[in-house]
Amino acid sequence: MTRILVPRLVALLLPLALTACDRADMVSQPKSRTWDSNPFFPQGQTMRLPAPGSVPRAAPDQPVPQPASASPALLARGQERYEVFCTPCHGGAGLGDGMIVKRGYPRPPSFDEARLREAPARALYDVIGNGKGTMLSYAAQVPPADRWAIVAYIRALQVSQGASLASLPAEDQAKVAAAGRASASGEQR
Repeated sequence: MTRILVPRLVALLLPLALTACDRADMVSQPKSRTWDSNPFFPQGQTMRLPAPGSVPRAAPDQPVPQPASASPALLARGQERYEVFCTPCHGGAGLGDGMIVKRGYPRPPSFDEARLREAPARALYDVIGNGKGTMLSYAAQVPPADRWAIVAYIRALQVSQGASLASLPAEDQAKVAAAGRASASGEQR
């Protein structure tokens, strides 16, 4: 009886096993996307409301608007974060001569280059979050608000390295001027 049962069992299970291994069917299987209608659920939609009493949490990389001005506190935070994350490659003055470069890693661009002085602040922010060239993304290590702080500090480095204020984009010129006014009014108190 065992001799008859085993071949039948193999004959029944083999087609099931082979169909489970077909990757094309797994990729193209029916599924519902977030905004699809779905008659299975009472409201007829795939996206579900959160369970009652659940606590909402922000997405890990929610966009944070660029600060209106570069305050002394923002610059101090930017300097601190820059020293932690950027100095190893870009160096303390942003010239692309960090210790990693001295050990053979490809040299990053100097922040004193004309194309980086003229780049919009958003472009610098995006490179920190997404990486570019040999620079990897720092999105997991540097939260969006700290990216803006680093960008403000990079702009301060650019000004300190001989770039004239007039060479910065107009939006950044206004922010530097606003920071100067805020700093001056704070000193007069």
